[in-house]
Amino acid sequence: MLHYRESGVRTAPAIVLLHGLFGDKDNLGQLARRLEAEYRVVAIDLPNHGQSPWQDDVSWSSQRQQLAATLMQLSLPPCHLLGHSLGGKLAMQYALLSPQQVQSLTVVDIAPVTYRQQRHQAVFSALAAVATARPSNRGEAEQLMSPYLEDPAVRQFLLKSFVPHTGWRFNLAGLQHGYDTLMAWPEESGSFPGPTLFIKGGQSDYLLAEHQASIMRLFPAARAKIIADAGHWLHAEKPQLFQKLVVDFLSTVG
Repeated sequence: MLHYRESGVRTAPAIVLLHGLFGDKDNLGQLARRLEAEYRVVAIDLPNHGQSPWQDDVSWSSQRQQLAATLMQLSLPPCHLLGHSLGGKLAMQYALLSPQQVQSLTVVDIAPVTYRQQRHQAVFSALAAVATARPSNRGEAEQLMSPYLEDPAVRQFLLKSFVPHTGWRFNLAGLQHGYDTLMAWPEESGSFPGPTLFIKGGQSDYLLAEHQASIMRLFPAARAKIIADAGHWLHAEKPQLFQKLVVDFLSTVG
């Protein structure tokens, strides 16, 4: 079973939050706190992340099964499901295979497509440098990462998962080994007919106009919102606007 944190009103409608690659359940913490007054909020650590189990099998079928088992253990009614990046891919696949268990779907800056570019080579190099040196504090870790990652915001995001003298809270070797699988999109039949919102960072290239056909084929009720002047981590860059879009969408679907 996946590790999770539950908060909010237990008898209220449930919303499940799934973070992105190299993150953990705290990544969407600001959104969770915004929703706690009206929802039962369940924030989950993805497989190989946070406090969830590490494993060699990173296949999407395995990840779907683990998510399904976790939600079943929680005895959730049909829930609202929100995922960012890698978590968005998992959310989409769960909704496609278990549409009756999903009341609404929010997908944050990711598309149901295979990403063929090696988008995270510099990140893996930075993470490996830290894992090898096993520094004693975040300052030392950031110095090791700086030659590979110029953007301090990216370094700070990754350092949220830093563990002194150890390396990383996520399974670095497993994620690197399974990277091509995680970037792929398995061909699925069927569709999710329920309410669906895609939120794009205006400066991000993860969600593009060329992806629209794939989105509408699988999610015919999808609508889209763009947050200008935000990149892939739009929930951290523009938190108030991001949260408003999510809250407004949820208010229209019950």
